[in-house]
Amino acid sequence: MLALARGGFQVGELAKCYFPGGIEVETLDYKQALRQTNALLAADNVIIYEAAIAFENYFIKVDVLVKSGDHLDVIEVKSKSVGSSNISFRNKNGTIMAGWMPYLYDIAFQKHVVQIAYPSKSVAGYFMLVDRSVNCPTDGLNQKFRVRKGPDGRRRAEIAVPVSEEDLKPPILCKVNVDDLCDQIYSTADGQDDEGRSFTERATLYADYYARDEQIPTPPHQGCKKCEFHASADEIRMGMRSGFRECWSTQRGWADSDFVEPLVFDVWNYHAKRLESRFAENRLKISELLEDDISPKPDGRPGVSQSERQWIQVKKAINKDSSAWVDKDGLETEMRSWKFPLHFIDFETSMAAIPFNKGRRPYEGIAFQFSHHVVYEDGRIAHQGEYLNAQPGRFPNYDFVRALKRELEIDGGTIFCYADHENSYLNMVYRQMLSDPDDVADRQELAKFIRSITKSAKDSAEQWEGPRNMVDMCRLVKRYHYDPFTKSSNSIKKVLPALMNSSEFLKDKYSQPIYGNPQGISSKNFQNWKWIQFNDGNVIDPYTLLPKLFQDISDHDLELLSDEDELNEGGAAMTAYARLQFEDMSEYERSEIEKALLKYCELDTFAMVMIYEGWKELISNP
Repeated sequence: MLALARGGFQVGELAKCYFPGGIEVETLDYKQALRQTNALLAADNVIIYEAAIAFENYFIKVDVLVKSGDHLDVIEVKSKSVGSSNISFRNKNGTIMAGWMPYLYDIAFQKHVVQIAYPSKSVAGYFMLVDRSVNCPTDGLNQKFRVRKGPDGRRRAEIAVPVSEEDLKPPILCKVNVDDLCDQIYSTADGQDDEGRSFTERATLYADYYARDEQIPTPPHQGCKKCEFHASADEIRMGMRSGFRECWSTQRGWADSDFVEPLVFDVWNYHAKRLESRFAENRLKISELLEDDISPKPDGRPGVSQSERQWIQVKKAINKDSSAWVDKDGLETEMRSWKFPLHFIDFETSMAAIPFNKGRRPYEGIAFQFSHHVVYEDGRIAHQGEYLNAQPGRFPNYDFVRALKRELEIDGGTIFCYADHENSYLNMVYRQMLSDPDDVADRQELAKFIRSITKSAKDSAEQWEGPRNMVDMCRLVKRYHYDPFTKSSNSIKKVLPALMNSSEFLKDKYSQPIYGNPQGISSKNFQNWKWIQFNDGNVIDPYTLLPKLFQDISDHDLELLSDEDELNEGGAAMTAYARLQFEDMSEYERSEIEKALLKYCELDTFAMVMIYEGWKELISNP
């Protein structure tokens, strides 16, 4: 799913076009793949896609292996992008940048295995990366690579329309030699673990454990914060296993009761250095934190500072206080400055590795969907409008802004977004429009509109703050509101259920089928809908009531997809859009995904409305 969302499938297939004449090893059977690869390597010169190489307990598959006599090029294709041919993989002190480390470990391991498997040959390692500095040479290049699901259920990209020589010049993928970086990983601390084992020693160790099917003992560390292998209490009762619990139980001797308490890395935005100190001191529960571990102090701005909010969270955890905290005076002051009607907007966006159009660059942002709710001064609420472009291969950004302009220009009401995403994307479209060599008839008109509702990026040559600059509700959450139910997350998908559980007003109002009802609240995608439904007395997360975007992915994996760093909140929508663009599917499947996208985006803006209503109730209560 991640490969699809990022364009990894298409990039992998495009890379083969830059190494024409290769032969692909398609089988998934290890022994058969090795036999095919060895037979192909009998030739003096050959290009192999997905070559299989084995040595003792090692087995790898190389994206592209090029043999030229006694020399082998190991080429690892990544959909990760670089900004220019002047690529830097190192920090100023010469160490390898953390963001590149996993990718370089990958190619370093492959090169290591190939070298020891073929010691008489010279071996070079290369990346094939997406070059963001190159303009796409032709229209429709990305639509030539279609993602299809095979009989085995695996997705793979195939060339649907022949790729021409014109499509490949200039190349939007660049080949980068990484031999010196591999050597650095083999011979310096960049490849060592905390116990001083070298990269190759670690590889041997891991392979031996894998061959024995034995778990590697790993002491708890900061990285446990991102552990995927969690199971909820209900899942554990059903017999499912939690890798996180098993690991910490073994390494720390914890009992089941220890996992009930929130952990130190659950503290919102806790600094890595402080977290490292807590692990060193073996104080891993929030209840073990002291005020000096947070050092709360004001920052001179309205609301609470980050450290003050952290201390609120810690105190509530220590005191087992599940009540919400709200700075009523500060929030009320903010709300008094808003002008009706209030407009709530949310964008869904994507970045295509292979551009849709000639002249576009890889990973240029694409704004393909928005939703828009309005709240009037008399309390009326309406789902005012929406936009969705799902047409394959179309660059929608300018039409997107035109549609948004029509929605928002009818009055001067305050506009709300959640986090900085909408502002960032409108800034990006602004730059796209002003630099576009093609004729955009309403270029200046659209640019003026964007300036009126946004704030320029800090590094922009042109600086502005529009008179209707959007109000970021996520910023308001961080400054004025904390609910322990969110477990330190400020995601709208956590803040909304928290407010729903604590607000009697929201429970009373939205447990009735008033949404999508002519006598209630208008909706473009729902009819007589109850946003609040209960299970064992608790409000069910409204996002779980929506139709599934994907039938072929579990709810747990979908949650991981949406929490993934590079995809963030819009991970599910971005992946759905990628499928609509690149994957062969029936018109029925396409229609169902489009309907689901419209419902998800509509909930995102209505979630903001409900948060606004919940805040109104909070500040009105004594």
